[in-house]
Amino acid sequence: MSLLPFCQWLADTPGSIALHESLYMYPLIESAHVLTLCVFVGVAATFDLRLLGFTLRHVPVTDMKRRLGPWMAAGFVVMVSTGVLLFYAVPVRSYQSIFFRIKVVTLIAAGLNAFVFHSNVDRRVAEWDRDPLPPRAARRAGATSLILWAIIIVCGRMIAYNWFDCDKQPQPHIVNVAAGCVVEERAPEGAPR
Repeated sequence: MSLLPFCQWLADTPGSIALHESLYMYPLIESAHVLTLCVFVGVAATFDLRLLGFTLRHVPVTDMKRRLGPWMAAGFVVMVSTGVLLFYAVPVRSYQSIFFRIKVVTLIAAGLNAFVFHSNVDRRVAEWDRDPLPPRAARRAGATSLILWAIIIVCGRMIAYNWFDCDKQPQPHIVNVAAGCVVEERAPEGAPR
């Protein structure tokens, strides 16, 4: 199932066109996206480093969560909202970006990692809250989070410099498949049409 027809319809809506062609709004939204990404990932990385036992070892995990949680939540909400608007501004190019696709899959994996942590390991936090080195499952969740968010950031940055745009043909078949490119079969040069 391809979402390309939906993305093409979305790209033709007046709001998408206005946002994409805006001299000020698109750069402001993109800047807000990057700044709140910094807030969210900076705070999340601090928490993850505590889970790994690398920093703030004397601070209980519950205190960190209580103090950093609101900043993390606010950063996340604005980051996701502005990300949706950025997609809305250029839906076809985003949908057909290998880096966007990797970013979305990695975002889902990061969400699952957080869900597993909060539904399992974090429920028993009273047992290890003050330990300088949390249990292995907490350390694994922290390390996984750091790795996934690094991938998300790199892929997000690479979307703007997509070497694999569908309008740059010919490209290897695997690139066209991975990006969801719709490539018309061309007759060889000199062949009758």
